[in-house]
Amino acid sequence: MANEKQPTVIKKYANRRLYHTGTSTYVTLDDLASMVKKGEDFVVFDAKTGEDITRSVLTQIIFEQEGKSGQNLLPITFLRQLIRYYGDSMQALVPSYLEHSIQMLTENQQKFREQMSQAFGSNAFGSAAFTAMEDQVQKNMTVFRDALKMFNPFGLPTEGEAKAAGQPGAKEGEAAELDELKRQLSEVQKRLDKLSG
Repeated sequence: MANEKQPTVIKKYANRRLYHTGTSTYVTLDDLASMVKKGEDFVVFDAKTGEDITRSVLTQIIFEQEGKSGQNLLPITFLRQLIRYYGDSMQALVPSYLEHSIQMLTENQQKFREQMSQAFGSNAFGSAAFTAMEDQVQKNMTVFRDALKMFNPFGLPTEGEAKAAGQPGAKEGEAAELDELKRQLSEVQKRLDKLSG
C-alpha cells in the first residue's frame, strides 16, 4: 500500500543523542514519549550498527516515566511476576496475552470512563471505584490462570503440592497478591485525596 505512512526513523548515536530524520533535529526521550501519546509511529536504529533498538528505547521511556513522582503505572507485584516469566515455559504466551489485554483496555477506555462517571459521579476514582477495579483484577487473574492451564497439560500445582515443594499455595499466593494490590490502591487513594484536598 503506497498510501500507508511509514514510521519515522530515529537514529541513536554513540553519544546517546537521538536524531529525528524526518525533522533533521535532535530529540529527547520526552519528545519520543509525546510522539507515542499522539499516536505517531517510529523506529529507532543504532546509527553505527543499524540494529533496531526500538524496544530498548521504549523501555527506557517507561523507566523514566515510572521514575517521575506520582507516575507509577506498573505495580511492583506485576513487575516481579513479569521477571518470573523470563526463561519460564510460559514466556512465549506472556507477550501476546499482555498485548491482547492492553488492546482491550485501549478499545474500552472511553466506555470505562463513562461507566465510572455514571456509577460513581464526580468522585469516579473513590473507594467504591477501587472496589470495582479490585473485582475486575480478580476476574482478570482468573482468566489468566485459566489461559495458563490450557498451556500446562499437568495443570497448576494443588495447594498440597505447592506446600510440599515449599512454595506458597495458590490461595496463599492470591491472598498475598490481593493484599499488595489493596495496599497500592490505598496509596493511590491517599495521593488522590491529597491532590484534591
